[in-house]
Amino acid sequence: MKATMEAGRRFWRLKPVERRMVLEAAAALVATWAGLRVVGFRRWNAAIERFTSLRTKSVNQVDASQIPIASSVAMKLDLAARHLFLHTNCLERSLTLRWLLRRRGIVADLRIGVRKESETFEAHAWIELQGLVLNDPDEAHLHFAPFNGETTMLETQTR
Repeated sequence: MKATMEAGRRFWRLKPVERRMVLEAAAALVATWAGLRVVGFRRWNAAIERFTSLRTKSVNQVDASQIPIASSVAMKLDLAARHLFLHTNCLERSLTLRWLLRRRGIVADLRIGVRKESETFEAHAWIELQGLVLNDPDEAHLHFAPFNGETTMLETQTR
């Protein structure tokens, strides 16, 4: 109870634009969580591209001024994910971050990596912008071999 109250106080200490970003991130996380379960990865990923295609059509290059914006969005998404009523995984958070960035005209790369640990196959997802990992503060991605190429073609890649 005390932790919830403190989280609420921290939320209200944010600037109004930051509060809106946290709420937008929470809504997008819920939509992504549901979208992945209802229509699957391929369709949800395509839907994100369709939702944001007009804003990012003319973007060819990322400039350095976008990195602080992208980092701020990633931090607000992390804040929303930590206090959301449902648990989200790295794929849901990464797809959501990609969506939120594209809404701001920032095109970042979704990376998915795999590893086999003691007979267990594991996967991990993260977002990169100009080689900078935005949503993996623990650097878990370093322990996974990333797929090369577009994420839409993952089902055809084998190693």
